[in-house]
Amino acid sequence: MPEPNADTVAHRETLRGGESWSFRLQRGFALRLTDLEGGANVALLAFNAAEPLERYNMPDTLKAQHTFRLTRGHCLYSDMGHSLLSIIDDSLGWHDTVCGVADAQAVAAKYGVGRYQELRNDFHRNGYDRFLIELSKHGLGKRDLVANVNFFSKVTADGEGKIRFVPGHSGPGAHVDLRADMNVLLVLHTCPHPLDPSPDYAPKSVELTVWRCGLPAADDLCRGSRPENARGLENTRRCFCQQDWLATHADA
Repeated sequence: MPEPNADTVAHRETLRGGESWSFRLQRGFALRLTDLEGGANVALLAFNAAEPLERYNMPDTLKAQHTFRLTRGHCLYSDMGHSLLSIIDDSLGWHDTVCGVADAQAVAAKYGVGRYQELRNDFHRNGYDRFLIELSKHGLGKRDLVANVNFFSKVTADGEGKIRFVPGHSGPGAHVDLRADMNVLLVLHTCPHPLDPSPDYAPKSVELTVWRCGLPAADDLCRGSRPENARGLENTRRCFCQQDWLATHADA
């Protein structure tokens, strides 16, 4: 599996806990998320950059791969059967797909009122508003808030179906690599997971690394993990077949 290095890294930055970020990730590039302190949570939405009405679809992603969690070898699907992103590396093995984000009311009830007037840049941000702020930069809004992935967070269900957050799941240096299978708009934030039992508002920082990983090969891990993924990646490839032909016949 390729690794980011000095020849392939296009951009690197640190995102403070509680902040938001958005970026158009080009096909064949990957975004590495790295938990710098341990205990991070990265909530993420993904859209087709050319047509944002096509976006990450949680139900289709889970049922196509017969899973409740996401990890290495999984794809993130749109409702059009396209693979938007593939998880090409993952040091944890479990990322939450079902718990969503907290809004301002939930954050105030859990952590108390934390206003900018008193706390300045450490004021209590919430995931719902951070998503809306970032979405608005791209002409998107409330109707585009769909179920998200919470990377670095783990939740399990007991025999009665009760969801339980698993503390200490992610440690310093944990990472996950997301390959763009088409040109995607990524919108994310680093606010705490809504089920995190910690009584203190202390969102963690993450490192974001954009790097050139290349397109999926015939023996690609994600392609081979399930027959559905082979079909999803082929569906996505078809969207770019003319562009790829022109790239390989530039002198024709």
